[in-house]
Amino acid sequence: MNDSVYLAYDYPVLGAFWTAMWVFIWVLWLVLLFRIIADIFRDDDMSGLAKTAWLLIVILLPYIGVFAYVIARGRGMGRREHRHAKEQQNAFETYIRETAGNTSPADQLAKLSEVRARGDISDEEFQRAKAKILG
Repeated sequence: MNDSVYLAYDYPVLGAFWTAMWVFIWVLWLVLLFRIIADIFRDDDMSGLAKTAWLLIVILLPYIGVFAYVIARGRGMGRREHRHAKEQQNAFETYIRETAGNTSPADQLAKLSEVRARGDISDEEFQRAKAKILG
């Protein structure tokens, strides 16, 4: 009954370091692979046949396909990513403007004159609000 359990001694520190490094490299590889797949679908200049070909190459021959894609089309990846980020930012800003109801001073003055015409505010209140809108 000499069944000893060696926990830390069976796996040296250098082995743990190498394992962590390989896991890190594997995760980086997956991130690169998915970024390339997203870039293939994001590219509007590429035809459907070209997208299919690149996708098959990247999936069936992952290392060669990814390196070939980066060499052949890597320069445009940054531009497409930047354009996509700008489009998202513009869509977000448009949504915020529409939601906030940001109107021009002319629209605000038109609404203010309607309120004065109904008699809800006096001429003095109208002039103060008009000065606030214009200045």
